[in-house]
Amino acid sequence: MRISSLIPLIFTLAFQWSTTRGTLLESQTHNPFPFDIGFPIKKVVATALNISTHSWEFGTATQALLELYDPDLSVFGDSPFKEAHFVSHSALPRGLAYAAEKIVFGTGANALADGDGAVGDPASLGVGAVLLGKIKGYEQFGAAAEETFEYVTGGAPRAWNGAISHRTDYVELWADFVYMAPPFLAYYAVDSSNFTLLREAIFQCQAYREILHYNATWPDATFDGLWEHILGPVNNDPGLWSTGNAWAAAGMARVLATVIKAPAFGFKGHDAVVETTKVTQWRSTAIATLTTLIKEIVDAAIDAGPDAYDGGLIKNYYDNPAIFGETSGSSLLAATVYRMIVLCPEVFDKHKYYKWAESIRKTLGGTFVDANGTTLEHVDSGNGTVRPAVNPLGWGDVNPWMTGSPEGQSFVTMLYAAWRDCIFAGQC
Repeated sequence: MRISSLIPLIFTLAFQWSTTRGTLLESQTHNPFPFDIGFPIKKVVATALNISTHSWEFGTATQALLELYDPDLSVFGDSPFKEAHFVSHSALPRGLAYAAEKIVFGTGANALADGDGAVGDPASLGVGAVLLGKIKGYEQFGAAAEETFEYVTGGAPRAWNGAISHRTDYVELWADFVYMAPPFLAYYAVDSSNFTLLREAIFQCQAYREILHYNATWPDATFDGLWEHILGPVNNDPGLWSTGNAWAAAGMARVLATVIKAPAFGFKGHDAVVETTKVTQWRSTAIATLTTLIKEIVDAAIDAGPDAYDGGLIKNYYDNPAIFGETSGSSLLAATVYRMIVLCPEVFDKHKYYKWAESIRKTLGGTFVDANGTTLEHVDSGNGTVRPAVNPLGWGDVNPWMTGSPEGQSFVTMLYAAWRDCIFAGQC
């Protein structure tokens, strides 16, 4: 679908949003678990928090907690930037309390956490830091978010097309980055009324797509639309990693929601106030662009063919039929589809997209047979461990990860929140 054909449709959606979401989320505010999803979601959440140890895992868990317990503060809520002004120390949201506990102040790329040489990973905590910075006594978190923004946009190396490197010491692009940094940059931009930065957030999504987009060979366009995982001199991985594609699609969905919820007034660009009409016109194009980029990945995943799936789950690499289906990339992409069904229901119709997301959700509620011939639950009813996942620190590992992936647990948490919100929105 061409971007130009989406502009009138999504332009309308952007202005109808608040009328279709306002009271729906209010009804669930006091009960984050109103529906039985078919597996012990509370235990999934608890395990996610218990086993997370790295900066990007903390950032992902923070986002999952916001979406689950405080959906009005999440960019998928009705008026997130209005709600942000009502955050207080006396009733600190769970996601922000978690972020405050995990953030370790540093400098430069590590202003929010030790990124171990990564640009994007500490930035995954950026939205939580911005929100914390609004609370009296937590101002240092806001200052750290500002330092992170300054390093990401002004200190990190860039690729030939302007894409910000995921690594601090050399130019290397990871699909994961699109979940970590652009959503933070977009949120920071709206919060600080920085139109130039908001444009940069969308540009980064486009620049990453330009380099990582898989070049399918015609007439075999089986994987056209998917992204390669990493392109660079040290960790190069041109494979079509399931979780990498889900990271990218989910990150762009967060940027999209941020653009839709951003007010069309009060923005500044290069120290001059930007006219409301200019912001409105730009926004309609930006929404269409992001929707198209997300749809490319989702369509490619759905249409990848039976060799890309195993037991109802996407295989760890779409282009390696010899390996296993796993829960991490599958659940995050399904969560993204539920979000897009609500954000853009005319584009992400129920017949194709809802049916696919539901198949992943229902699979997670079932069982599988492991390498030893033992039948196991995908979500352990005893401790909430989700399996089989990809090794969270070794994406090329050919063995299923059975003891719990920190990010994978958060992905399933996001799937529940997205599915729940889709039901409340009347789209699921």
